[in-house]
Amino acid sequence: MPQLLRAIDASSSQPLTRLAVKLMALTFVRTTELIGAKWSEFDFDEKQWRAAPERMKMKTPHIVPLSRQAIHILEVLKPMTGHGELVFPNQNNHSKPMSNNTILKALEVAGYKHRMTGHGFRGLTSTALHEQGFDHQHIELQLAHQERNQVSAAYNHALYLKQRASMMQQWADYLDELKAGAKVVSIKQPA
Repeated sequence: MPQLLRAIDASSSQPLTRLAVKLMALTFVRTTELIGAKWSEFDFDEKQWRAAPERMKMKTPHIVPLSRQAIHILEVLKPMTGHGELVFPNQNNHSKPMSNNTILKALEVAGYKHRMTGHGFRGLTSTALHEQGFDHQHIELQLAHQERNQVSAAYNHALYLKQRASMMQQWADYLDELKAGAKVVSIKQPA
């Protein structure tokens, strides 16, 4: 992971693409959720990304607590794409989102072809958080792995927000430490 993070920073991909990959690593949302993100879904005061239900796989709302690092990326993106609806517009047609393949190509350019995908961030993060003892239900809710009962799922999107926000910040801090080359034994959890 440290090498991957540094390779993304150093890659020759477009700045918008590099920022997309970095935001994906911090939020571990699905690729389609990331590339279809709309500026209207972000609440900077609440530090939340409220993905619209129609864009989610399970068609239920999803709240992504935003770490300081994710907010910083969005602040860098705002002058680049904030004049439009989409956070990650297609470079040829700004009314359409960036292509799924753009993320894969960025990972290839960084030297990770066949070794990492956009979806790979979800599995990697889930594994790391589980290994560090984070609550399974908090991780699953953050991954938007919803109950199949649509009525229950519609209410679960806001569960454990405080705990999930803490987990997301700890994850972002952990990635920063890894990228900096610090010897990191574990993700810091509250006592």
